[in-house]
Amino acid sequence: MTAKILVVDDEPNIVISLEFLLKREGYTVVIARDGQEAIEAIERERPDLVLLDVMMPKKTGFEVCQDVRTNDALQATKILMLTAKGRDTDVAKGLALGADAYMTKPFSTRDLVQKVASMLGSAP
Repeated sequence: MTAKILVVDDEPNIVISLEFLLKREGYTVVIARDGQEAIEAIERERPDLVLLDVMMPKKTGFEVCQDVRTNDALQATKILMLTAKGRDTDVAKGLALGADAYMTKPFSTRDLVQKVASMLGSAP
């Protein structure tokens, strides 16, 4: 079965790029453009992995991560924070709130594809 990935970002160019890249790798891709949409999409779609931006309207990626981790039904959802906020304190905060991994923008597409595959435990 194809892994389902939720891409959460409010920057249209990043969403388009990530959607193209992940579909090319064989994944099913769902999109959310703000933190509130992300929560709704996670509850509805039950993705295998969430690529989560931090700085977004309505709810930050940190808030989304915290909401997912405190919801028993969603706790198993894997979260990869993908953000320009790369200071050590931001990384520590993301991981402390329950993110499984943290990558900073700009990132290499090859590194992202490898990280996604390793987090999902296999190639698509």
